[in-house]
Amino acid sequence: MEKLFHLKEHGTNVRTEIIAGLTTFFTMAYIIFLNPTIIGQSNPAFAKVGYEGAMADSAVFTATCIGAALGTWLVGWLSNYPMAQAPGLGLNAVFAYTLCIGFGLSPAAALAAVFIGGVFFILLTVTGARKAIVEAIPMSLKKAISAGIGLFIALIGFGNAGIVIGQGDGAATAVDLASFTQPTIILSLVGLVLMTVLVIQKVPGAIFIGMVLTAIIANVLQVFSDMLGWGINMGVTYPTNWTPHVDLSMFGQCFVGFGELFTAPIASILAVLITLLMVDMFDTIGTLIGAADKAGLLDENGNLPGIERAMLADALATSAGAVFGTSTVTTYVESTSGIAAGGRTGLTSTVTGLCFAFALVLSPLLGFVPTSATAPVLIIVGIMMCSALKDIDWADLEIAFPCFFTVVGMPFFYSITDGIAFGFISYVLVKVARAKFKEVHPLMYVICCLFILMFVITGLQALGVV
Repeated sequence: MEKLFHLKEHGTNVRTEIIAGLTTFFTMAYIIFLNPTIIGQSNPAFAKVGYEGAMADSAVFTATCIGAALGTWLVGWLSNYPMAQAPGLGLNAVFAYTLCIGFGLSPAAALAAVFIGGVFFILLTVTGARKAIVEAIPMSLKKAISAGIGLFIALIGFGNAGIVIGQGDGAATAVDLASFTQPTIILSLVGLVLMTVLVIQKVPGAIFIGMVLTAIIANVLQVFSDMLGWGINMGVTYPTNWTPHVDLSMFGQCFVGFGELFTAPIASILAVLITLLMVDMFDTIGTLIGAADKAGLLDENGNLPGIERAMLADALATSAGAVFGTSTVTTYVESTSGIAAGGRTGLTSTVTGLCFAFALVLSPLLGFVPTSATAPVLIIVGIMMCSALKDIDWADLEIAFPCFFTVVGMPFFYSITDGIAFGFISYVLVKVARAKFKEVHPLMYVICCLFILMFVITGLQALGVV
């Protein structure tokens, strides 16, 4: 282990890395159940486009587990960083609602587009273009990205816990505080208190221990409720069928979809590829920077040594995931939960990847860890990541404006990519307004133009023009 992952050099050990890997897995395990509901057979997207060969939930479940395992192993082994990958939230929505509903592609053609996107990312990575983009981002914006992701995942955590609820269109407020009448909400608060105390007391593996204790409380209460007829639902799902089912029916369908994809109008093809390019690239870059900053892996210039290997893993996993039948694979912000638990090397990723692989046959066991046990993890990690705010010079308005838009944009727009887009565009506008053209890296001008193009395409697509 020492020769493979250089544990001593990174100030860690096998036990800590295993705990960190398990923590990351249980924090993001929801995706293997959520992904099928978004891009699987139960999603009305494919009925609307009249595609009879809709993807079965079991096929998406299998592809999700395989894509997550491969992506997580690749990032751990190629870069020795404690990151985890899986089909991305938001990216799967782009797959279903933009590619399939918006552009009218079948799932096979949409998978073909994802595969091409992965190949394009591989070319960008091996040529050094993606690394150059990361190094073109100013240090202040990198810190803002880290803090913004912290707020974003904290919001996800509060939402998963049921503590924060959406009010819907026309309401006086966009969000509100829950009434604390649901047992699962109270359990999430108990878990949050447990983890807070353990973290403050610097207990080794505090986050994982807190998560396990919360899960145990949930299961004990559920058993008593079932026995005594209390009718309480703690969010625990007990298995009804222990038979493993590996469905590879979508394997290779992306190659079948090439014919349909390239018969579409050229404007639609370009719109599809640009959308995938911008969303995946900056979701990955943002997450890598944020997670690496939390782990103390950035150098004095705010760059991540060996980032091209981590991004290559992302690109390879995207293409591999498309072959097995899932949407774009990307680095997950939940990786920071394992980092907060002490993970510092690729051994953490190896453990997480093994868990995804075992999930193919042990999926019923995942129901024993309810969302109430994992949601507090995201809140705690969000708090920790906000420490990057202290490194931003808020007194300098040239720095404050773009950093503010980056930080608040992610939770407000519920998108890492959109938050980065607003931050980057405002950064360039501020510098141009101050006639400080040379202070902006040329790549930043290019990126801003691409972001603006992305927003234009999205708007035209919403209007039905493309």
